[in-house]
Parts: sequence; structure tokens; C-alpha cells
Amino acid sequence: MLPRLITLCLMAIACAAGPAMAQDDTTSPSEPDSPTAPEAPAPTPDEGATGPGNGDIPTPAERAAADVPAQAGEDWPYYGGGAHATRYSPLDQIDRDNVGGLERAFVFRTGDMPEGTAEGKYSPETTPIKVGDDLLLCSAMNVLISIDAASGEENWRFDPGVPNEAIPYGASCRGVSTYSNPDAAEDDPCATKVIQGTLDAKLVAVDLETGTPCEDFGENGTVDLWQDIGERVPGWYAVTAPPAVVRGVIVTGAQVKDGEAEDAPSGVIRGYDAVSGELVWAWDMAAPEQNRNGPPEGEVYTRGTPNMWTAAVADEELGHVYLPMGNSSVDYYGSNRSEEENEYATALVALDAMTGTVAWHFQTVRNDVWDYDLGSQATLLEYEGTPAILLPSKQGDLYILDRETGEPLTPVGELSGLPKGDVEPEYISDTQPVSEWHTLRKEDLEEKDAWGFTPLDQLWCRIQFRRANYQGFYTPPSSDRPWIQYPGYNGGSDWGSVAVDIERGLIVANYNDIPNYNRLITREEADERNLRPIYEEETGSSSGENAEGAGSPQVGAPYGIDVNAGWRNPVTGVPCIEPPYGGIRAIDLATGETVWDTPLGTARRNGPFGIPSMLPFKIGTPNNGGAVVTAGGLVFIGAATDNLFRAIDIETGETLWSDVLPAGGQANPITYEADGRQYVMIAATGHHFMETPIGDYLIAYALP
Repeated sequence: MLPRLITLCLMAIACAAGPAMAQDDTTSPSEPDSPTAPEAPAPTPDEGATGPGNGDIPTPAERAAADVPAQAGEDWPYYGGGAHATRYSPLDQIDRDNVGGLERAFVFRTGDMPEGTAEGKYSPETTPIKVGDDLLLCSAMNVLISIDAASGEENWRFDPGVPNEAIPYGASCRGVSTYSNPDAAEDDPCATKVIQGTLDAKLVAVDLETGTPCEDFGENGTVDLWQDIGERVPGWYAVTAPPAVVRGVIVTGAQVKDGEAEDAPSGVIRGYDAVSGELVWAWDMAAPEQNRNGPPEGEVYTRGTPNMWTAAVADEELGHVYLPMGNSSVDYYGSNRSEEENEYATALVALDAMTGTVAWHFQTVRNDVWDYDLGSQATLLEYEGTPAILLPSKQGDLYILDRETGEPLTPVGELSGLPKGDVEPEYISDTQPVSEWHTLRKEDLEEKDAWGFTPLDQLWCRIQFRRANYQGFYTPPSSDRPWIQYPGYNGGSDWGSVAVDIERGLIVANYNDIPNYNRLITREEADERNLRPIYEEETGSSSGENAEGAGSPQVGAPYGIDVNAGWRNPVTGVPCIEPPYGGIRAIDLATGETVWDTPLGTARRNGPFGIPSMLPFKIGTPNNGGAVVTAGGLVFIGAATDNLFRAIDIETGETLWSDVLPAGGQANPITYEADGRQYVMIAATGHHFMETPIGDYLIAYALP
């Protein structure tokens, strides 16, 4: 499932928020200049997990661990910085004392802008990687591009020809991966290859030096991920996240568009040989033994199982790959789910990357009917001397687990006495896990929290609060009347994940703090509204429309679903709760205590009725995209809907510098060094769900 992106216009009148709205006085006073154009032991598996499918599957001994950088350095070689995905850089040329002097070093434009049926459907979310002298990236429609890291000049590009009809909720390509073949000579074609997954469900590999497709990989550089999935329905099955590469195995999942039908494409996870592109293994949670090497002839991978739409992280030495799993294809009804779905949905699953067998799993929601997918890439770190993994969730909980066993290293509690509802009370879990170490989640809502731009708006929202079912956290779905889901499906941490300053021992997490206002739709009402699943619609016709779940049929379940993402007033477009709607927080890694917490985002691009107020007051807007932290004591982040790119003091939370972007900055930034100079880069490409302007800009900053 792809990231849950709230489409919000926000109020922006300073007096409405009162004195708590501190002015963000570091904002650039004007819009930007016009840019220039272009061998570990095998882990003990879960009970019931199977071993290798046959003798052809490489063993861990045959896949020696490579020497990979745990953290970024001069390069930014992984989507998450280094192999451990901490989004931390040891570079300190830019620091708290001189960051105010940052200037644009260059601006590169991809040239990929929406045309025709792609209009209104772009959400690129692109994070480049830097390897040697080159920046490597994918555009919204999977155009692979290499540019010089110091000058921004284009080296090459490769367009795999992804059609508009393949766009699911939005055209997104968060990043690419690389693989260097240890058995290849340096000047061999594709000795190092650049690998991406595409919206039309392909793995594409090209030569890092030339951009030429790797002929020996799959079929002329392409592996078809629709193989054994079932009937091709464009937009239903797509890849938006960079694959993980561990010990020469490329591991990928895919996004399955939610809300369509229980009989949806499989959420199978597959591992492919990084040299040949051949299938090494498949993990089909409902048929792990039968389908380990692909399903029997004439059959497909198990339909409707939970998928991994976000980025995995791998432990090269241990040989594990860690999968943040989503929910089942029908999010808001669960009584028809299998035992395997109930076991692995919304769980972090550790697989042996050589065999695809389950080592362990840790579930964050039991019997999830709230669309609380695990959207964040997990982070590898050391915790009290133990190799550990940090897992953020959409509910706001942060867990630290033993990397080898999955055992919690920080306290995990149990919520009990939870509401059961009237729709499927026997299915709703009696208990839910909760982090007792740290959570971004705020207190439950009360009627007094209902809010509006005027007293009349506030009254309307209070009436809606009384109309709804709401019994606090984990209020289950209802059909007789709406229910309030808080946090909403974009609460807590989403695909931007968190950043960890490993030297200072600080976690930096940006988050959303906003509810959804939902209602289950009876099958009769869904039919009356002509809600049709994607396979019955004109190809590509519904891609990119509405927030996820806003009028989805959920065929095969008794109910469809309507989601008001952000619980917006239909007249003003303003959420029915008081700002801030999002923030950023620093957390002490040793204690789990909050060091500082501040709203993220100003009112300058937001206002009632969708009218920008241009007021530079900090209100805290919805935000998607994560942060980068540096040894220079800085947090760099875009994410918010005010189109600002910020540098924040990691010790205090104070904004020290900002620049106005020409389009939305809903992407994870990076920092790297080229020719002895430190650069910071962000993709200003906008986001249609976040209602920020669409662009094709990659902007690099450096000191004069």
C-alpha cells in the first residue's frame, strides 16, 4: 500500500491560533530564482517456517557478506544514507554557525511533468543516492537519471516507458539501489548496476556508468514482476520503493492498491539474483513451502495477502532483510481473513535473505481494521550493546527490537478493555501492543477539541463529533454512523521514517497529528454510488483520485469504505481539530524521553477555502517526507505543506535557516561531499495528495 497522504488545506489566520503560534522568522522573504534547466549462521525460523525450497537456492555460506558502509560518508549510497538507514551523515562542513550562509549550488530539472491522464496524479517523493561522482535518481514515471554530483550536469538517462495507465494512487518513485558484482572486472558492462522497481511492476537494471540496460539481467535488463501474480490490471500492482539488496539478492515487494477487493494481487515478497535477475525465492505467507520457487504451473501466488509497499532494510552480515508489512487488501473489514493474514499483517517480518524463510516477526496491530500499515523503513543501530532495529509505526509508537531474534529491547505494554463495536465484535482484538518506551501519539480527543475557523465552523465540527462513534484509540469501524480514527492512517511515522544521530544519541521524528472521519458503506449504498473495483473501471481512470479509502468498494467484504482524511470541514477545507496538525520531535535514544518538540510548517501556503494566507506563523501543517541529521548539529527537512526547506538546530529545535522551494518538498533530503564541498539536496517535486505544487526540481545547496 502506498503512503497515506492527507489532502489538506489548512487555516492560516494568526489570531485564530493565538499566541502559541510562534513566528518562523527565518523564512526566505521571496520566491526562488528561476532554476536552470537541465558468513553468518542461519537464524532460527518461526515455528512452521520452511527451509530452502531446493538445492539450487544459494545458502548463506555461498553468499558471503559484502563490506557495506553502515553510515553515509562522502557518498549517500543507500536510500536511507548508509546500509543501516539512519539518515545520519558525519559531514560537518555545514554547521549551526554557518548554515545561514547556505546558497543554491545548482538546480537540476528532470523534465518529468504530468501530461494527459497523469495530470493531478504526481507524487514523486524522490530521494537520490550518491555513488562516487554521480547522483542517481528516478523520476515520478521511473525515468532513471545520472547527474554530476558537483555540477548538476546530466550524465545519462534511461526511460523504461512506463505508461500513464500504470499510475496507482500517484506516480511515485522514492529511490533506486545499486549492486556491484564482486566477480566482474571493473570495466565489464554492468559491473555496477542501478536497479529500480517501476509503476508497471518491473525490475529494471542499467549500467551505472552509461545507463545502458544490463542485457544479462532478466530479459534485456528487465524482470517482469507480474509473473505469477495474475491478470494484469494497470494501477493495481506497482512498485514505488527502492529494492533492498543483500548478499547479491534483490528483495522487493509491491504496492497493491487498497480498498478494491479481497481477491487482489498477492503481497508476495520475492528475492532475485542481482546478477542474472533469476528468481531465488518467494515468500508467500499463505503458501511458503509450495510457492518458495514460484507457484505450480497454472497457479498464482496467494491472492489478497498483506503487501510491503514501503522500503525494507537489510543486515548484510546477519543475512536478514526486514520487511515492514502492510495490511490486507481490504483494510477496514477482517472477518474473512486467513490465519496467515492475521499473523503477518502490520508486522515487521525478518526473512533469511538467502532462502526467504521467516526468522521472526513482530506485530504492531492485531487484526488491523484501521489501515495502520507499517509505512516506515526501519533503522539498524546498536542499543545497549545489542545489534538492534528501530521500528516506527503510524500509531506513533517506537519500538526497539533485537535484530537477530525480534525480542523487544524496550518495554512493550498491552492495551486492554478496548471497544469492540457492532460490525464484527468477535474479530476485533481484545488487546493491542503499545510502546511504553516512546510514542508520538497524543491524548485522546474530546468534544472541546473540535474546532473551526469561525464559531459557526466550530459548532458544526462539534455536532459532527457528537454524531460519530468515538471511544478513544482503536475505536473500531462502524456503519450506522461515522467513527473517528485518531491517529488517522497518516498519523505517527509514515514512509519518510525517522533519522538517528548515532553520535549524539538522538532520534529525530516528524509526525502528523490529525484524525480521519470514516464510515463503512453498506454494499447496497456502494452499489447505488456505483463504486466499482479497479478491474471493472476504464484503465487508469481512478488512479490518483481522492484520498485513499475515499469511496472504495472493498468487493468481497460486506462493506465499502468512506474516509474523510484529516476530518476536513467540507466548506472551508479546514480540519475539525485545532492546529498543530504536525510536528517534529527529538527523542533521547538512551531514555526514550522527549528532548524537544515543535510544530513543523507555517501558514504561508495554507488557509481556509484553499487560499494561501502568506502569513509566516508556525502552525504545524501535515507533513510527509523525513529528515537528515548531520555531525554539524543540523536537521534538514522539507515535508511540510508550506514549501520550505529548513535547517533545524538538533539540540534545541530552533529553525536556523530556510529556503522557499519552487514546488512541494515532500521527499527525504540527502547530504554528500563532492570535490571537498558538502552539499545538501532535496527534490522539490510536489505532491498532489498534499496539495503542494508539482515540479521537477532537484536543488543542491552549499556554502559559498
